[in-house]
Amino acid sequence: MRPLAEMAVAVLNTADGREKTALSRGFAAEWFAARSQDTAPDIGRASPPDHPARPDTPQLVAPRDVPKRRPGTPEGRIALLHAVAHIELNAVDLHWDVIARYTDTPMPIGFYDDWVKAADEESKHFNLMCDCLEELGSHYGALPAHAGMWRAADDTANDLFGRLAVVPMVLEARGLDVTPGMIKLFEQAKADSAVNALNTIYAEEVAHVAYGSKWFHFLCGRHEKDPKVAFHALVRQYFHGLLKPPFNEEKRAEAGIPPDFYWPLTEELT
Repeated sequence: MRPLAEMAVAVLNTADGREKTALSRGFAAEWFAARSQDTAPDIGRASPPDHPARPDTPQLVAPRDVPKRRPGTPEGRIALLHAVAHIELNAVDLHWDVIARYTDTPMPIGFYDDWVKAADEESKHFNLMCDCLEELGSHYGALPAHAGMWRAADDTANDLFGRLAVVPMVLEARGLDVTPGMIKLFEQAKADSAVNALNTIYAEEVAHVAYGSKWFHFLCGRHEKDPKVAFHALVRQYFHGLLKPPFNEEKRAEAGIPPDFYWPLTEELT
């Protein structure tokens, strides 16, 4: 079995979405098969690319240039599923990147267990969204997509604290806020496959946010930092803009993020 960091880089360097996620799921299965034998496989070291390999499509455009479509129409629902697929593919890369990029920071084996599991589940989520798109006569790559999805990774490439604060605890936590509304929209359209897929994503994303919170708090304890103060400082440093309510306070709390972490970030510092 090759070192985990090398597995991570292999996923990051694979362009096609279905191939990337198949490799991701295969490596996750290898990792957990080894862990089930109560062994700790080699983490190793590797050099992740600055940006993961991407397929020729979708065309990546600035957020303001992503076409707006009414979610109540068939075209709008396809666009929404396409956007979620794009988010999930980026999440696959983000989780493998956190495994490969910060190997200079000693972390318990459980850190790697969590992010391999998250990457495996994000791979499943991407494939679920692709299946839904294909059921509707479309496919991933058929529409333009957000070009800024990797910005948080760029900004925090040298800061594990910042990566944990911004990616799982802000960006993925936002998914907990908006997914219930998407589920209702597809329920109204009687799109059962999409409803089932989104319910799976919603249930599993709570744990991904929780992994971020857990390891952020772990690092804060190691460095004797106040987690709330550190979180506020890092989000203001690396996240571009204010956090926007409404918040899914129940699911955020379930993931280990209390309201006094995020509500103060809805307002500018005075």
